[in-house]
Amino acid sequence: MRIGLFATCLGDTLFPDAVRATAILIARLGHEVVFPPGQTCCGQMHVNTGYQREPVPLVRKFAEQFGDPSIDAVVLPSGSCAGSVRHQHPLVAERYGDAALRDGVETVRAKTYELSELLVDVLGVTDVGAYFPHRVTYHPTCHSLRMLRVGDKPLRLLRAVDSIDLVELPEADACCGFGGTFAVKNADTSGAMLQDKVRNVLSTGADACTAGDSSCLMHIGGGLSRIRSGTRTLHLAQILASTRTSPHAFPKTEAATR
Repeated sequence: MRIGLFATCLGDTLFPDAVRATAILIARLGHEVVFPPGQTCCGQMHVNTGYQREPVPLVRKFAEQFGDPSIDAVVLPSGSCAGSVRHQHPLVAERYGDAALRDGVETVRAKTYELSELLVDVLGVTDVGAYFPHRVTYHPTCHSLRMLRVGDKPLRLLRAVDSIDLVELPEADACCGFGGTFAVKNADTSGAMLQDKVRNVLSTGADACTAGDSSCLMHIGGGLSRIRSGTRTLHLAQILASTRTSPHAFPKTEAATR
């Protein structure tokens, strides 16, 4: 398959390793990775803060960049951005777009997937040949859990990783408190939710907390680093891209020695 890769804003600016790992993983599974150079933001931030007309150019750009019929599927290493493409883009196109935009959005929406969806539902794999000999706990992000309903797909992929010690996260389905601009507008509430999430992560004794969204990992990682916990955050793609011959360079942490 020819699979289009959308980097996302956070991936492009702050977490390029997660995007790179996604490309490496897909190529290792025998598929061609297509990276349209003109891609920009998906527009999620605008819609979430009430500016539904403003992201029309971004929605149009996404449809143009990934609407190429030779691209069989589009993958996003982000549940929130995948949710935006599948649920917010049709809303924006219907309210403020034209017929061409609505058609383009529908074409791309139908072939857009979050990473675990692509691997399990489209490519039909759970064992991707990964190797990660560390203790890991998994945080299911809100958009992947509640909007996309990916269910246990990420966990099925993680359970198949060679030598991983996968431990259940208490209150896993509780929000980490990020929510984009929510963390800015409601900082006290966001901080309290983050404290709960950090406490639960640390209770597992994990070396790393993983998830499918860099935004949530940024928030959780910030909380973990501020208390010098030694526990790190790592995108799901980075764990799945790690192999015995090319392992992820994961440093030994205080958590790993407990």
